[in-house]
Amino acid sequence: MVNNLKFYSALQALLAALLFGASAPLAKLFLGEIDPIPLASCLYLGSGIGLLLYRLVNRLKKGYTEAEAKIHINDVKWILGAVAAGGVAAPIVLMYSLRNTPASTASLLLNFECVATTLIAAVAFKEAIGKRIWFAIVFITSASSILTWDFSGEWGLSIGALGVLLACILWGMDNNFTRMISAKDPLIIVTIKGIGAGCVSLILANLAGSHFPDLKIIMGAMLLGFFSYGLSIVLFIFAMRHLGASRTSAFLGTAPFAGALLSFLLFQELPNTLFYAASLLMIVGAALIFGEEHEHKHIHHSFKHEHKHRHDDDHHNHDHLHRAGLEHSHEHTHETIEHSHGHTPDIHHRHVH
Repeated sequence: MVNNLKFYSALQALLAALLFGASAPLAKLFLGEIDPIPLASCLYLGSGIGLLLYRLVNRLKKGYTEAEAKIHINDVKWILGAVAAGGVAAPIVLMYSLRNTPASTASLLLNFECVATTLIAAVAFKEAIGKRIWFAIVFITSASSILTWDFSGEWGLSIGALGVLLACILWGMDNNFTRMISAKDPLIIVTIKGIGAGCVSLILANLAGSHFPDLKIIMGAMLLGFFSYGLSIVLFIFAMRHLGASRTSAFLGTAPFAGALLSFLLFQELPNTLFYAASLLMIVGAALIFGEEHEHKHIHHSFKHEHKHRHDDDHHNHDHLHRAGLEHSHEHTHETIEHSHGHTPDIHHRHVH
């Protein structure tokens, strides 16, 4: 069961990377038609409104049952933190930083998000990160750096470059804040994040006097946001439930690879030698995470929480009327237990090593 969940979660993380990586080359198609801030607003609003409509349609289906855990008042602080850090502050910091930062420098430094997520997860949230995962992060970050760095461009650290690093740290905070509520319904989380960040960006666009294009361009950008920001982040949250923030973020670091592949298809940009070198590093990094085996005797202290679960695993043996294989959600208590099995930093294994 654990290995199946890990494999499935890894595929979710890679699909999230594919959808997110596709945003850059597809957004390139909108260049010249829409200003940056309105584009950000459309992408975020597209993700939030699109998922809201998807959820409403699902609820109208015959026989629909709610299996995901609902958002509670204690979760609000994490959602607000994620919206403020990753949906509002990070894009604004990045936008101003790019004014004084060479494109090659910015592209390279943006890969620091994966490292920032891992450092915050390890230091602030005590997530277990072994040498194998650190090596995987190094390989994947190096590969994406090779893909995104224009070696013919300028290089240099400046206030603008430090701003790019700050934006990555803010996105790293966003990832870890989202990790804290990953057991709750991802559709609700991303809907709130998308509409919240989109509305703030819309206000900023109006204050800046930005030009808004015709409805066709706006709808196209919102559709892109639904897939590349909405569904991508939903899959990212699902993956974090079973992999933790650092491992999921490492998989998301393959996004530039997906973007490069799509660019080859859309713009007939033939791959160069660096692409193949980056591909090899990316494959090695992903293989390190896929092949990770972490097993030891550990203690689960008694605690209470709520999330979608079933009763045919090793962690949910409480009694009620739900059948073992039927997924459902309710607040339940885990009694203290000590056992040994393979695991990752999922919502039941966030113990300190």
